[in-house]
Amino acid sequence: MAGAGTFVLATLLVLPSVSIIEHAPLYIAFPILLLIILVGVVFDVVGVAVAVADDTPFHARAAKRLPGARQALWLVRNADRVSNFCNDVVGDVSGTISGAAAAVVVVQLVAFLRVGPRGRDLVNVGLIALVASITVGGKAAGKLLAMSQPHWVVWRVAVVLHWVDSALLNIWSSREGRKGKRGKA
Repeated sequence: MAGAGTFVLATLLVLPSVSIIEHAPLYIAFPILLLIILVGVVFDVVGVAVAVADDTPFHARAAKRLPGARQALWLVRNADRVSNFCNDVVGDVSGTISGAAAAVVVVQLVAFLRVGPRGRDLVNVGLIALVASITVGGKAAGKLLAMSQPHWVVWRVAVVLHWVDSALLNIWSSREGRKGKRGKA
């Protein structure tokens, strides 16, 4: 299932991402490349945090009905699925997309700098090394945060999920309504 989900996600994201970067000027393409890397790093942090966190601190918040408490409990209770999605699916897809996007940026940079074959090789190696170092360095720093402050990370993600749910999806809110009606009947 994860393989199929990864295939679909990669298919849906690679073409638009690379196409946007390919047609954007360098001053826009490079920040988009950095954004793709950042997405992978952030999801890696979330995946590690939910795997390390326990649900104890979120029970009191849920009892007080704080926004995000139900989402935090769900994240921690489903840590295996959340971690797999964040680390393996989104993390690996963003890594693949960032590699493809870096290749497109290399082509643009080589054309902009008007360098020959040796210059092209230097630009290629330099940019790929830069992307790899930002990715690995970001994930290392993120894992340190996720492992030392997992509840803080989970809580922040849960609050964002609560906000997105309230504004757009209404998944958890509709569950509350059903439970409330069922409890009164």
